Amino acid sequence: MSFADDRASMTTDTTTSPAAPYWHAHEAVDVVYQLDSDIAVGLSQAEVEQRRTVHGANELPLEEVRTVWQLLAAQFTSPLIAILLVAMVVTALIGEYTDSVVIAVVLIINASIGYFQESRAERAVHALMELASPQAIVIRDSREQVVAARDLVPGDIVRLTSGDRVPADLRLVRTTTLDIDESMLTGESEPIRKSTDPVAESAIVADRFGMAYFGATVVSGRATGIAVATGLNTQLGKIADSIRTQARPTTPLQRRMKGFANRIAVVVLGATGITFAAGIALGESPSSMFLIAVALAVAVVPEGLPVALTVALALGVRRMSQRNVVIRALLAVETLGSTNVIGSDKTGTLTENRMTAVELWTADGTYTLRGDWFDVPPSDVAFIETLRSAAASSEAAIEVVDAEIAGRRGEATDVALLEAAYRHQIASAEPSRDPGLLALVPFESQRQYAYAIVDEDGPVLRAKGAPERLVGMASSSHRDVVLQAADDMARRGLRVLAMAQRKLDTTADEIDPVAPPEPSGLTVTGLIGLQDPPRDGVKESIDRCRDAQLRVIMITGDHAATAQAIAAELGIGADEPVACNGRELEEMSDEQLESVVGQIDVFARVTPEHKLRVVRALQAHGLVVAVTGDGVNDGPALKAADIGVAMGRSGTDVAREASDMVLTDDNFVSIAAAVEEGRVVFDNVRKVTYFLLSTGFAAIVAIVSAMAAGLPLPYVPAALLWLNVVTNGVQDVALAFDPGEPDVLQRPPRHRDEPIVPWLLWERAALCGTAMAVGSLWIYTWAIDAGYSQPVQRGAALTTLVVAMAVHAYNARSERRSILRTGIVGNRLLLASTIAALLIHLTAMSWGPMQFVLQIAPVPAQAWTRILAVAAAIIVVSEAHKLVRSRGWR
Repeated sequence: MSFADDRASMTTDTTTSPAAPYWHAHEAVDVVYQLDSDIAVGLSQAEVEQRRTVHGANELPLEEVRTVWQLLAAQFTSPLIAILLVAMVVTALIGEYTDSVVIAVVLIINASIGYFQESRAERAVHALMELASPQAIVIRDSREQVVAARDLVPGDIVRLTSGDRVPADLRLVRTTTLDIDESMLTGESEPIRKSTDPVAESAIVADRFGMAYFGATVVSGRATGIAVATGLNTQLGKIADSIRTQARPTTPLQRRMKGFANRIAVVVLGATGITFAAGIALGESPSSMFLIAVALAVAVVPEGLPVALTVALALGVRRMSQRNVVIRALLAVETLGSTNVIGSDKTGTLTENRMTAVELWTADGTYTLRGDWFDVPPSDVAFIETLRSAAASSEAAIEVVDAEIAGRRGEATDVALLEAAYRHQIASAEPSRDPGLLALVPFESQRQYAYAIVDEDGPVLRAKGAPERLVGMASSSHRDVVLQAADDMARRGLRVLAMAQRKLDTTADEIDPVAPPEPSGLTVTGLIGLQDPPRDGVKESIDRCRDAQLRVIMITGDHAATAQAIAAELGIGADEPVACNGRELEEMSDEQLESVVGQIDVFARVTPEHKLRVVRALQAHGLVVAVTGDGVNDGPALKAADIGVAMGRSGTDVAREASDMVLTDDNFVSIAAAVEEGRVVFDNVRKVTYFLLSTGFAAIVAIVSAMAAGLPLPYVPAALLWLNVVTNGVQDVALAFDPGEPDVLQRPPRHRDEPIVPWLLWERAALCGTAMAVGSLWIYTWAIDAGYSQPVQRGAALTTLVVAMAVHAYNARSERRSILRTGIVGNRLLLASTIAALLIHLTAMSWGPMQFVLQIAPVPAQAWTRILAVAAAIIVVSEAHKLVRSRGWR
């Protein structure tokens, strides 16, 4: 499928009412008339009050934030927590207060962790409010006055000066060299020169030269405009409303943990219900069966999982911070590991965000400028004359320290041209201060050229501008050749400027700097191609993403030809990336976009609405989408994406608040590194969950088997909590520190619906758990037959599980690799935690208060040989399962 290069259009606009016109497409005088205002007189106070009643205050309403109590209540909605709550109440009712208190402590710990994870309130709209100007200069009742910006209404006549924040959406009526920075809305870093001219209805925000938008900054100049939209009706308001109403998607880990919790809940309810009913049928008392049911529930629920999960995610956050990535939401860490598609902005993320002159064409040859700096210029006279013209009309300046450029000032294109000329020893560091400069006429977008007149043994006019514009003023005979060369350069994604000159038939004293001669009869000496070059290391990172079956696409406000050229250079979409522009997106329905979104590598000239649609189209295919952005206009897409990635250096507060992670170096390379860390985190969460699940299987099989055999309970509920939260709790946290496996980036991304524990690991957990249960009951019955007291019997049974799980933690370090390959020193923290867990348990068996709570006593020496044999058997069972099921594994 092919997509033509065209300019994007918008189907909606910011208006004061649904039926209002596209203000940018109308003459300014007509807009004033339609809004029933007057440029000189403005509105009366009575009219202002009446209109404010209709349109409301010129402000963005703040988003409601959940209260502390709402956040705390949310921590008890999980099925696992509900089971523990019921267990706590039941144990209290039957008088088992020790168990009840222990369960309550676990619940408080888990709720506290969850609360602090979620207590960060959404501040995106608050950040938008900071962009609003606190005051505005208006004309009301025929006089100029300063009012609060929130009091503006449509029809107000507003004055703008350099440094002002635009207080509402304005249709400009008068302008004087007005430059406005709208990068937060358009994504384009260069200020836009404004005018009063109307443009086509289909023009995107960046091309509406007769408009000034709420929140933008006046860089220079002054203007008068009429307010056409306020509050939520402004472009900024539409974005704020989109951010507010756009629900943040559920992360893959949240879905996986919910699915896991539901499965555990089914197992708990099934096991406890059947066991309770069977016990009553066999004549057991309800109170004793309640205690057994509680023990089963406590055994199955992995109480230590929330703590271990938080540690795994927090560790991922720390590792990522060392790789220039700041994570704002813990769950985003794992989502990175499931990402299928990265929708990256171009400027500043894939590229350096600095225009650079890269190619110079003359009739005698084409020269590469990068790499030739500080070299002697070629003998081609046109090469030298072209760079002289490029620098002559520059208002930029550069600072040189020790023969290196240490600072730059001025418009990006002027800086790039001046730098090229300076590095070839053809221009000074600040041409506007050269004594030979006789006149300077800056670039105007309507005129499409700039020129200077310099004294070079007589006045010489040197011009730069759009090739078609300068060729039209040239007298040379090779116009077609110049235009063809310019077209060839533009097709390769370069921004092309022509340079021309003419020696004037006058003297330097006769040049009027205020009204210099207009250019005519020029000679075009050459063309210069400029480009925002790719960042170092980005191409290699994209190659790594491809190896990891992670697709990278470009979503940019730049023109399609430029975006395609950069994409091809970086390897996005292979040699010929397929591009789609904003206008083509407008013509597609959501269903059509979903059908082709997988074929498109570059989305160019897009608006915030387009970017949001692209994200949703990708998600409709079940893909986990990460998207980058830096402007206010990126806010809705950043919030809608599974992972919103904001820029730390160049990004706005709005983008950062709407995102899940921030790149401190604005570099795509950091995203690829974060994806690797995210996959490691997912693996570790899976290891921890499997490890704790094995404990649950062991306990539930042991309890049910003991009851079926008519034996007393081998473990009380408090002992099972001790096993899950304390002894295993030390090791599961250590598993969260496990280093990534060697092939972590060679695997395909996990599907968003893939469970946290696949069937294979449920199967292995059941086998290993059953083996541990059999071993524990074997030692329990041995202690009974040997005549030991009940605390010793229970101590032996519990200790068997503690030791077996200490060994089993090493089985959990890899789904596929043998324990002989992973070893015991690859994770030294796990080794230390294993020793600590055993020491903690041995201490508890000998300490009176813990003996009372856990109802255990020290294990006799004769039991230790049997306990170690059970632990060794667990390794054999796990290794056998890995060996048998390794065939066909990915």
